[in-house]
Amino acid sequence: ETFETLIRLAENYTSTLFCNAYRNMAAEATTHVQEFFTDVGLFIFGTDVNTEEFVNRFFDTLFPVVYNHVINPGPTDISLEYAECLRTARRDIKPFGNVPKKALGQMGRSLLPSRTFLQALNLGIEVINTTDHLHFSRDCSRALLRMQYCPHCQGLTLSKPCMGYCLNVIRGCLANMAEVDRHWRGYIQSMEELSSAMSGTYDMEQVLLNFHSLVNDALVQARINGPELSEQVNKVCGPPVRKPAQSPGCSFDQNKENQGLKMFSRDSEETLTNRRKEFISHLRLYRAFYGGLADQLCGNELAAADGLPCWNGEDVVRRY
Repeated sequence: ETFETLIRLAENYTSTLFCNAYRNMAAEATTHVQEFFTDVGLFIFGTDVNTEEFVNRFFDTLFPVVYNHVINPGPTDISLEYAECLRTARRDIKPFGNVPKKALGQMGRSLLPSRTFLQALNLGIEVINTTDHLHFSRDCSRALLRMQYCPHCQGLTLSKPCMGYCLNVIRGCLANMAEVDRHWRGYIQSMEELSSAMSGTYDMEQVLLNFHSLVNDALVQARINGPELSEQVNKVCGPPVRKPAQSPGCSFDQNKENQGLKMFSRDSEETLTNRRKEFISHLRLYRAFYGGLADQLCGNELAAADGLPCWNGEDVVRRY
């Protein structure tokens, strides 16, 4: 949910940029913004999409809109065929300078660790679900029966097993769990290392929330180099072919969205970085979960406390 909220917030920031600073092209641009952040979400949540493709697609589709409203504005819109020529020529003309390349580098570096982090979380869930239901062997079942219920046959209903006896039985029953222990510890260590590495240029939160600044840099560059870009476009696509203009407007209701989402951006406790650190610190508490499961079960509920009479499998004794 925190990942999803972050993506929505970054989309909100970028759409707001167009509504506030480039209102005449906001309706068209925000459609491409939505498509871009949909691709970001698809990639992070494991769909087979390519970051290079969707970053380039965003700037490709943005170029005709920017040309129409910023570089060479006119009383009518450019035709669909002319817009398509601009779209395919964007990478050669480079109207946005090195901004697309910079965005591609940032997205590539930051989205992959986050995607890996989520995949690792799902792997952890699978491990926990797999070990949630145990099938005890016949020997284990007999040992548990002897430990838990045989004293009842002698009327010793209040006697609990001795701690050492309990540990011997439960560790035997949970031998498979002990095998998981080493891998579980390694998994948590890997999660810690991955989480620590997700900072700076690898911090998806920082990259996504600053994406609107990159887009603004791209638009400013296109505006400054407008005359030169017009000449290049004329060479590649010819003079602009226009059609009747659509009525421009901002279809994005930033006031409705901003209220809840800005709360998120201000609340430092709700940031993805803090959520991730909090999760890892909780996970550390369970580092020894599988290896220490027998101690936990016997110590918390099954066995008698030290010094009290206890059942040793044959009789009630003072000491095991």
